[in-house]
Amino acid sequence: MAKRKPQPNESEDLLSVDRDALRPLAERMRPQTLDEMVGQRRLLAPGSALRASIESGHVHSMILWGPPGCGKTTLALLLAKYSDAEFRAISAVLSGLPEVRQVLAEAAHRFAEGRRTVLFVDEVHRFNKAQQDAFLPHIERGTILFVGATTENPSFELNSALLSRCRVHVMEAVSADDIAEALRRALHDEERGLGGRGLRIGDEALAEIAGAADGDVRRGLTLLEIASELAGEGGEIDQDTLRQVLADRTRRFDKGGEQFYDQISALHKSVRSSNPDAALYWFARMLDGGADPIYLARRLTRMAVEDIGLADPRALQMATEAWDAYDRLGSPEGDLALAQVVIYLASTAKSNAGYVAFKAAKRDVEEYGTQDVPMHIRNAPTKLMKQLGYGKGYQYDHDADGGIALDQTGFPDAMGERVYYEPVERGLEIKLKEKLDALRAARARAARER
Repeated sequence: MAKRKPQPNESEDLLSVDRDALRPLAERMRPQTLDEMVGQRRLLAPGSALRASIESGHVHSMILWGPPGCGKTTLALLLAKYSDAEFRAISAVLSGLPEVRQVLAEAAHRFAEGRRTVLFVDEVHRFNKAQQDAFLPHIERGTILFVGATTENPSFELNSALLSRCRVHVMEAVSADDIAEALRRALHDEERGLGGRGLRIGDEALAEIAGAADGDVRRGLTLLEIASELAGEGGEIDQDTLRQVLADRTRRFDKGGEQFYDQISALHKSVRSSNPDAALYWFARMLDGGADPIYLARRLTRMAVEDIGLADPRALQMATEAWDAYDRLGSPEGDLALAQVVIYLASTAKSNAGYVAFKAAKRDVEEYGTQDVPMHIRNAPTKLMKQLGYGKGYQYDHDADGGIALDQTGFPDAMGERVYYEPVERGLEIKLKEKLDALRAARARAARER
């Protein structure tokens, strides 16, 4: 029996179905309304300024700043939908200035016909300053509603002219609970999701996928789709399936971006706050994300100098020894040497008195300029220099009572005695403080008696 040929309209419908089947689950489940978006409650809560402007169709040019998979592209699509505007998307990674100009020319033509364009620029921070400037006149004239998406801090990556014409909206990583909600929706949606496959999955397994997504809804849906393919029609997504799907769980980390500097800041401040557990967590996070252990060793050495200082001089020695141990052992054995230093630095006494004293001394150097060295502490290696008074009146401290000549100064005459170093009452500096307080008081008495 001859197979009936599909009619023209039927062929188009079949092609549409085939195309839909080929689209990834994350794309098929992209929210069609604001109510379908998960996460971003602060930004898109009912009654919020942004939501009200979107729902009314009176939207503005903006920069969406947030981590991958938080909904930047989806929000741009919804902006176009709610404002009945044409949606065009370009990527700063793939597009050059000629393509940008072509898109802008098309938008200008469309604007002349009475319709606006939402121009979504993904990874906008990858455009250089000149390329970013190309958008400015079109934003000003209203030819386009500009929506730039970036994972990097706009303050550092975008020029001030573009920032002044756009509002910056900060989008947050989506919580595991919200991602789980999106996964459940995909499992039950028979039209766009996996609802017709009869899949079975427990709450714990679903939560594990949501956690592995690490704040990225798209990633969570991709993991669910892979798991569903492994389980098969009517199958169960169990722990054996998850072990295969989640074998390589990587966390979000940007070796040169803001996340990197946020995490090293968290590590440093946890050490400074004497919280070894938090410090160890951030150290492990950075190693896990691919941070260079040598960079971490250098930063730990800086912490030993800046935040522990003379309260525990052993800290600097331990930091440099751990650095050397890592050089000899490499990863993973050398990681433990650095981890132990993290714990020690966070646990021991802290003082930035040396750091503060050095900065104060540098300020005086800048303020007082080139001051002459007092004659009594100048070097006098020749007869002529001695005749000129070099070294005259110098008191050899070892010959003085107590080993210190209290009535001679070490500062230029124009400055007088200065106090930069103020030891704290922690660690070894307790002893240093006792000694220096007594010595400074004795010098002050000697100066009054002169």
